[in-house]
Amino acid sequence: MTDVWGLADIPDQAGRTVVVTGTSVGGIGHATALELARRGARVVLAGRSPAKLAETRAAVTAEVPTAALEGLEVDLASLASVRAAAADAQDLGPLDVLVNNAGVMGTSRRSTEDGFDLQLATNHLGPFLLTGLLLPQLLASKAGRVVTVSSLLHKTARRAPTSFAPTRGVYRKWQVYGQSKLANLLFTHELERRAREKELPVQALAAHPGFSGTHLAANGQYGRSSGGLASILDATIKAVSQPAAHGAWPVLMAATAELPGATYVGPGGLGEVAGAPQVVTSSALSRDPDAARRLWALSEEATGISYP
Repeated sequence: MTDVWGLADIPDQAGRTVVVTGTSVGGIGHATALELARRGARVVLAGRSPAKLAETRAAVTAEVPTAALEGLEVDLASLASVRAAAADAQDLGPLDVLVNNAGVMGTSRRSTEDGFDLQLATNHLGPFLLTGLLLPQLLASKAGRVVTVSSLLHKTARRAPTSFAPTRGVYRKWQVYGQSKLANLLFTHELERRAREKELPVQALAAHPGFSGTHLAANGQYGRSSGGLASILDATIKAVSQPAAHGAWPVLMAATAELPGATYVGPGGLGEVAGAPQVVTSSALSRDPDAARRLWALSEEATGISYP
């Protein structure tokens, strides 16, 4: 690997199977899947609807006609959907990498079918359950890797979630989003700690995309990425941010570079908002082992899974 990591540093991925969640066209997951497919990986596109998956498949194969793609339907806001998807994924065999990328941002107060806050459920509990259910397949590869996508906004969280139910009173959607992204990092550190303690052949890493021009904010605010105010917000974000493809660089580095577990990768430019990816530092709270253990116990209770 060179001093400044670039796409050319991604090694040959032939023979490897990678699951990427949240692969809608134009987003970070789509860009991640595209580059891994370009280098020969079998990429499992995981998304909420057959239509979205078909759209991404078409976009990837337009650039990489020989891409080896699979589809996996999953709604991370639904524990039942996650369990069904994990059952479907059993046919994939050993998994080399799981990229927990899917998420929602800044949504209004909403409860999931399981009674959880939508942002905490989609961004943390769904990935927590999916990772646990796919762990046997990640271990079967003998060198599995879990990459969870966090955000710069994790630094705004003053405490880890103590409940996954929607808060009462005024709903501070950005505070909840920050907590969900803090949870991503606490999960990464505790998964890595447990893997090393039990000598399991899996690594846990995290990444953040900086400030990237995706549809995530518009979808969160308006439930769509185009039309009226949604189009205005989407265009504004793209005008002042780096392309989504660049936002995928830290994710790709975390997924493919020779890095130790618990590494956090983000853009290397000023304020980590853009630039070539490099190893960065998360908040002190995100590295608090006691907070990580408490969140882990709450997450197992909420999802009904028990990790090894």
